[in-house]
Amino acid sequence: MSICTPFNCNGLNLNSFKSNSFKNVLTYQFINQFQVPTIPSSAPLPSVHLSESYKGNRKRSQLVTASAAPTPSFRSKNPKDINILVVGSTGYIGNFVVKELVRRGFNVIAVARERSGIKGKNSKDETLGLLSGANACFSDVTKKFGAAHFVLLSAICVQKPLLEFQRAELIKEAEKDEGFSYSVVRPTAFFKSLAGEVELVKDGKPYVMFGDGRLCACKPISEPDLAFFITECVLSEDLVNKVLPIGGPGKAVTPLEQGEMLFRLVGKEPKFLKVPIQRMDFAIGVLDFLVKIFPSLEDAAEFGKIGRYYAAESMLIWDPETGEYDADSTPSYDNDSLEGFFKRVLEQGMAGQELGEQTIF
Repeated sequence: MSICTPFNCNGLNLNSFKSNSFKNVLTYQFINQFQVPTIPSSAPLPSVHLSESYKGNRKRSQLVTASAAPTPSFRSKNPKDINILVVGSTGYIGNFVVKELVRRGFNVIAVARERSGIKGKNSKDETLGLLSGANACFSDVTKKFGAAHFVLLSAICVQKPLLEFQRAELIKEAEKDEGFSYSVVRPTAFFKSLAGEVELVKDGKPYVMFGDGRLCACKPISEPDLAFFITECVLSEDLVNKVLPIGGPGKAVTPLEQGEMLFRLVGKEPKFLKVPIQRMDFAIGVLDFLVKIFPSLEDAAEFGKIGRYYAAESMLIWDPETGEYDADSTPSYDNDSLEGFFKRVLEQGMAGQELGEQTIF
């Protein structure tokens, strides 16, 4: 997901991130634009603040500093006078960002596919409903227009790139243009990605983990908090021209601690199924061999490697000097806790946050 602002509302050009600079990415003509009524909102904004660990880490996470700030800055304008285009607006995080931008009063143009969602399950009308309050646009590529600031949603795992998608993400991050200021956001784990075993534990089944459950750790962030932070990247000069790792509140948690938390919430004795990580190594080795004979298995082999990575690598700041992950240096952005999220899922289920193809267990 990416957003840019401000720009001429008549159009914007969007090409593949893998082979184009930011200016090439932002060349898009609107073929259809729909005005969707704004949702009335009287709810106060969440009380979210940067922790001291984030403040202390900003210099460390800065990648490039612009020699001169754009003048005049669009950030001095009223939000209703700022046009923001969101690419990937119906994606999981993108939709949270659209809602946050609309709530703050920005003029949001949401680029979407007419059939959105997992395997295109949402119709055009359902897609418009998801983007309520924004101008929904179903478009194709033709004409080039300018923009001032670009926000790219990346991932913290690219700091240790062992997989193809991580290397591709780094290419996106590197494609900067002097015509834009930017913010690259690298979140840790999302709450949703840690919810795959909630129902299993609720039904009395064991919590599945690799090794002793301490191979990796993360500081997960809620989707609304991440959307709030991404929106801050539009307005805050302190977040301009930086790579910004971001996690949720509290200490880093391991899979073992996540499982213990779930069992405590359901009031049951902890029961774990520990899977040796070597089993994944064996399966990946078999798939790599079979790919040479059956190329159609290439995606399955890569998926296995992705699973292996997340089973053993922490979603925290990587310190190349020590060769270790540093939980204390991983920024925290505060409001929603993982325990609070687990409570809601146990009571209300995962409606609207289904894992779909992300499900492993």
